Amino acid sequence: MSSESPLELKFDIGHVLFIDIVGYSKLLIAEQSNQIQTLREIVRGTEQFKKAEAEGKLLRLPTGDGGALVFRNTLEAPALCALEISKALKSHPELKVRMGIHSGPVNEITDLNEQANIAGVGINMAQRVMDCGDAGHILLSKRVADDLEQYSQWRSHLSDLGECEVKHGAHVSVVNLYTDDAGNPESPQKFAKQASAVSAMPAATPRRRSKVAITAGVLLALLIAAGAVWFSSRQKTTTVSPDRITSSASAAQSISEKSIAVLPFDNLSDDKSNAYFAEGIQDEILTRLSKIAALKVISRTSTQKYKSSPDNLREVGQQLGVANLLEGSVQKAGNAVHVNVQLIKAATDEHLWAESYDRELQNIFGVEAEVAGAIADQLNAKLSGKEKRELGARPTKNPDAYDAYLRGLAFEGGVQDFQASLLKSIDAFENAVRLDPEFAIAWAHLCRQNGLAFINNVGQAPERREAARKALDMAIKFGPELVETQLAKAYYKYYCERDYEGAKAQLESIRRQYPNNAVVLEFLGGIARRQGQWEQSRALYAQAVELDPQNIFLLTDAALTDLAMRDAVAAQKHLGRARDLSPQNSTVISFLAQSFQLGGDVAQAQALLDTVQPKRGDGIYVSTAVTNAILLRRYDSALAMLKAQLEQPDALGSALGVFENALGDLERHAGNTAEATMAYQKAKQAVNDLLRAQPENSEFLIQLAWTEACLGDKATAFAHAQQAIAALPASKDAFVGPGYEDALARIEAHFGEKDAAIGALQHLLSISYGSPVTRALLRID
Repeated sequence: MSSESPLELKFDIGHVLFIDIVGYSKLLIAEQSNQIQTLREIVRGTEQFKKAEAEGKLLRLPTGDGGALVFRNTLEAPALCALEISKALKSHPELKVRMGIHSGPVNEITDLNEQANIAGVGINMAQRVMDCGDAGHILLSKRVADDLEQYSQWRSHLSDLGECEVKHGAHVSVVNLYTDDAGNPESPQKFAKQASAVSAMPAATPRRRSKVAITAGVLLALLIAAGAVWFSSRQKTTTVSPDRITSSASAAQSISEKSIAVLPFDNLSDDKSNAYFAEGIQDEILTRLSKIAALKVISRTSTQKYKSSPDNLREVGQQLGVANLLEGSVQKAGNAVHVNVQLIKAATDEHLWAESYDRELQNIFGVEAEVAGAIADQLNAKLSGKEKRELGARPTKNPDAYDAYLRGLAFEGGVQDFQASLLKSIDAFENAVRLDPEFAIAWAHLCRQNGLAFINNVGQAPERREAARKALDMAIKFGPELVETQLAKAYYKYYCERDYEGAKAQLESIRRQYPNNAVVLEFLGGIARRQGQWEQSRALYAQAVELDPQNIFLLTDAALTDLAMRDAVAAQKHLGRARDLSPQNSTVISFLAQSFQLGGDVAQAQALLDTVQPKRGDGIYVSTAVTNAILLRRYDSALAMLKAQLEQPDALGSALGVFENALGDLERHAGNTAEATMAYQKAKQAVNDLLRAQPENSEFLIQLAWTEACLGDKATAFAHAQQAIAALPASKDAFVGPGYEDALARIEAHFGEKDAAIGALQHLLSISYGSPVTRALLRID
């Protein structure tokens, strides 16, 4: 952890009450002063305020028209305090107040001048919940309301209002709290306006709703103590927009005039299942723009959370770091397609260019090229001859094949379950190349997806690798010069051959031609990490984040380098941004918890883990939670969670051995020897089944070694651990490889081989690697 940070950051889960005086800005200065003073006296006079302050469990954030109270004692404290305040306000009818409550992360920051302040997503969310209400309302986030409903005395006082649209097009689920003598039982005006807007909306033009985001193994499908294999699947998230980008003049001046973001296209088709088509048109236009070296183009993953026509264009432009925004809509009916696009200058809301296109499906390809070319002209981006050719390239002459390809793109980057979406994307791309065997771009995507399935052990790995090889050969045959084919070569080397140097050379070549490709920079950052070039990895991820600033996967991927380097502060910065984008993301929460584990703060890690519930097969969360339970010496809740996960073992696939090993570890630490032995035996059987097909798979070998060690089989445990190290040594993979040495040291310690274990630990403490051991961890492990 760096000792040069100008801020001391204290991170905690707080129960936040945000309070606001309605109509404050319209009051005279004297009236403002009087009302603030009256409100301050009412708040300080509540029993909950006095109790929390006396216990040292209260933080205060004053604002001009109210403020926030952060309680650290009980979940009920802010709700009880709000009711007290509401009752007291009955004596002050001139004072119109609304309140919002949320529980979430709060940062207590102390700067070099010893001035304290508080911030964080917990504060932001409480304010947004409050913003949904009118005078007298006490509104709760759905998460807080669900927790309060566990206590019978609250149930009759809670009224679910549904979703409320807040800043940047995000939505929050809100519950109204009121009693006979406190709160406001009426529905807030925002909900009434939303309801009337929905009822007035033409049937042919409903808003497209965001798909839910993150699932269990989205970021790391193979997570064990040794480290992780990272993949770059692009998923959609339901988000809360962060308020981290300022609107200062200096920030605006740094934005290039030749920068653009393509916002999600509205699906205006009567058939709402055509949403994939609108997404595909947007993606194809963006892909063509990204091939123009003179333009800075923001990746789709950073734009997908916005509405297609947001009201706050200037804020969107500043958040994304672009001067221009492209809005659009697509309407598909049978073989006819209508596309409407408009280019807007974000800072001034000035429409620079607009066009409508009516085409038959087989001629839709020309629209994408025309749009990209027109944008380049409007932004004075000079095109090379090669760029002009690539803009106008026709990927296929078969409209049905193109339709299948667009479906593949949607599944590749926009559905909830990683494994299911991966397999569906493969099916769609396979259908595309069946309909048009010369469809080079579809073959390139098929190579990537099969390679992704191979490295994450989805399906039969050898068959997946062979399918990826065939797809790559076909892409090279029919489109050798395409950037998609060049990327497919890199993916194959990375995923299927672990040829990091070869993949790096391929990606560097692409980077020189297409400097705006954030995926290239991300993969180069991952390769640098695997080659032990840690600072270079950081620099590459920083460049990728600049091009894709609101990509939750990229932010989390960047944090893995920070965690490997034991830099908890840097990791928390990246993960904090990721959590702002997706507050209930169990994967982000897990890595955030790991950042606190590095320093031995397992209580804080547990506080984070308790804020989310894992879905079935959530290997990242389960592994993190099991480790934390063992470090805390509290096993019951982790045991219950893990047994629930194992109720459907077939659903866990190749992760079954990891889960059974974890259950064995918990039972063993809890003193349940017979139950532990049974779990280890099941783990051994599951992993041996996997090794029959992949006898050199280091992940499976190290799982088996740990199982054998816990069953008392010293010789075979040592043999399999050494085999895992030999199959993927640190010299070949500096990120994952040392993790197998870490596992062997644990096995040595398990059998009392203290000198060997200590020697290994001394080396491991001197290097960076995935899921590293730290001195703080050693003191409590």
